[in-house]
Amino acid sequence: MRMSNKMRVILQVFVEGKDLDPVARAIAQIPSVTDVYEITGEADIFVIVETEDVITFRNILKDILTVEGIRSTVSSVVTYVHKHEGQTIG
Repeated sequence: MRMSNKMRVILQVFVEGKDLDPVARAIAQIPSVTDVYEITGEADIFVIVETEDVITFRNILKDILTVEGIRSTVSSVVTYVHKHEGQTIG
């Protein structure tokens, strides 16, 4: 299985208040966002972003941060994928 050459970022989103649905729906409308999950733990929403490069991601992150109700985010850039959708890579 061959993965895309796109940059993949895992974004943890921390939401103010308890109403996650409007925040999750707004984030899901952003074209480069491929997945949005409501999760348990410290963060409230888990987002996967696929983009061409770090500059483009910066602009996407600016869009995400304009969503009302977001308190903060933590971004992690994927450096290598070992397994994806049940398939071992490599």
